[in-house]
Amino acid sequence: MRLLAKLLLGLCLAVSSAACRAEAPPAKAAASFDYWILALSWSPEYCASAKSDGEQQCERAYQFVVHGLWPQYEIGYPRDCKRVDRVPANLVERMLPLMPSERLIDHEWRKHGACTGLDVKEYFLQTERARRRIVIPEVYAAPAKPITTNVAEIERNFMKANPGLTAEGIALSCKSRWLSEVRICLNQEFAFRECGRDVSDRCRGAVSIRPSTPGRR
Repeated sequence: MRLLAKLLLGLCLAVSSAACRAEAPPAKAAASFDYWILALSWSPEYCASAKSDGEQQCERAYQFVVHGLWPQYEIGYPRDCKRVDRVPANLVERMLPLMPSERLIDHEWRKHGACTGLDVKEYFLQTERARRRIVIPEVYAAPAKPITTNVAEIERNFMKANPGLTAEGIALSCKSRWLSEVRICLNQEFAFRECGRDVSDRCRGAVSIRPSTPGRR
């Protein structure tokens, strides 16, 4: 059953189908916050940094991986709301196809998930459902060489692949000129919405995207 679940999740992420996106039910968050950010990290950029030494996600050629699903206020966000146990091993295994680092999974639950009012299982189910809501543009599926582009073009590609997403509902982060993360703002029913006033693009000028290759560099 666990293998079947992984195969079905992988299929939903790969095929961009309306049926898969429609599966996401409203988030049942008990805590008070205004909206979600789904943060998608560009794994090749993370793995190019010195701090990625020994990270399990850098052993394979991942592209966009889930950094986290974050509860947000219109300005600011809650964090580290209470002490929590580590994420159960079976749930870590389930999440690794999306968040390919046990350390990251535990960190996101502790820093962000514990602030949602959801239990650990439901928080990560919501993370899966939020990820299924997003279609990755084909151009970023597995680039074999660096891409030189800009903020407007990246956002246009995401908006074209995700009807209803607007430029005000997506924000990019860069390290120097290299794309590191795409953040997409969702309401508590996982519909696209504008981001809060403190969420904005952090890339300037030309933006480069590292190729999808295994290993750190």
